[in-house]
Amino acid sequence: VYSCCYLSRRLNQLSSHDPLWKRHCKKYWLISEEEKSQRNQSWKAIFISTYSDLGRYIRYYATLKKAWDDLEKYLGQRCPRMIGSLKESVREEDLDAVEAQIGCKLPDDYRCSFRIHNGQKLVVPGLMGSMALSNHYRSEDLLDIDTAAGGFQQRLGLKQCLPLTFCIHTGLSQYMALESVEGRNKYEIFYQCPDQMARNPSAIDMFITGTSYLEWFTSYVNKVVTGGYPIIRDQIFRYVHDKECVATTGDITVSVSTSFLPELSSVHPPHYFFTYRIRIEMSKDALPEKACQLDSRYWRITNAKGDVEEVQGPGVVGEFPIISPGRVYEYTSCTTFSTTSGYMEGYYTFHCLYYKDKFFNVTIPRFHMVCPTFKVSTARMVSGDAVVLILVVFFLRPPETNHNEYAVDEDEDSTDTDEYEDRRRVLDIPAPSGRCPRHT
Repeated sequence: VYSCCYLSRRLNQLSSHDPLWKRHCKKYWLISEEEKSQRNQSWKAIFISTYSDLGRYIRYYATLKKAWDDLEKYLGQRCPRMIGSLKESVREEDLDAVEAQIGCKLPDDYRCSFRIHNGQKLVVPGLMGSMALSNHYRSEDLLDIDTAAGGFQQRLGLKQCLPLTFCIHTGLSQYMALESVEGRNKYEIFYQCPDQMARNPSAIDMFITGTSYLEWFTSYVNKVVTGGYPIIRDQIFRYVHDKECVATTGDITVSVSTSFLPELSSVHPPHYFFTYRIRIEMSKDALPEKACQLDSRYWRITNAKGDVEEVQGPGVVGEFPIISPGRVYEYTSCTTFSTTSGYMEGYYTFHCLYYKDKFFNVTIPRFHMVCPTFKVSTARMVSGDAVVLILVVFFLRPPETNHNEYAVDEDEDSTDTDEYEDRRRVLDIPAPSGRCPRHT
């Protein structure tokens, strides 16, 4: 008994030793010395009070809080207008009320994120990235909890799916599955893509973007704050740049970034839409007489079977840019695939401005375009109104070194097309997938 009393007294002394709580406050709640001094409380008191409010999120809070802090710091320096659209955190009672409203439990990592920020206002630009072509614009907002609950789906094909993002221009949303139904994994995140060949409206294919909210959000933030996604005109553009997609010819360097557009793609029929951004730069150390003008482009497009298609044309996107020392020229174009991946390479032909009879080629590095992982839903009518959904998961891998990829059947001039299907701007009715008219 004496030993037990001594041990109990010693444990009580240790639990009251304030420096021991400092480590836990910093590890789990990211409490700084400055914040502690502002609160004017002991480390133990801070830990206990924070735990009483956020204890259920102790596994996620530090990771998500750091992601939000990093994102706010990064955007505050580069596009502060976007920071102003973020909403304050919600209360536990608000999240509980939403669960009661939709009849499903929200995952703790999702709830935790909204205890930090309640998404953003429906504004442009959206926090979750933008994309722009000559005739198409997308910018995804991170929905606040009430707007997301208002768009909660119960219909066949998207049953028990909660929208996470929304684009006011295209009607595009990323959804999170709150239950393992219709072949989806619980908490899986995806872009919905209606099967345009099926007569059943519940046949919806899915481009997978995340396996959980924590993974989906933190991986996106990491790409933003590490410069993986460029900031262009105060917006986050979701172009992916492969560091190996760079080629230098003399004083001119060409680099390429690519992006997949789910809102203009479909699995049935197979139609995968990509955009790419090309940067042409002349070294600032080049001699003035190196100034030149782009005359034409040449593309070599290779399909999975090794078939080669060659495309030539004047200029790029209707322009004939002049490149001089230190100058950068960038343009965006797009292409479509009838299968899930492909690659392009080629060269530009320039002529010198000082020696007009001198022509030379500048290499365009090979760049690959690969569709994200997707699930295919085939709806087959059986007796009466019953529907059987058969889903197959395709795990896509980057092209092998033998470049045995899939076919590409259009060059970059597809940006000249200015027709695409309008999106229905309501959350509760998913829009049909867009289509490049040259494939209609």
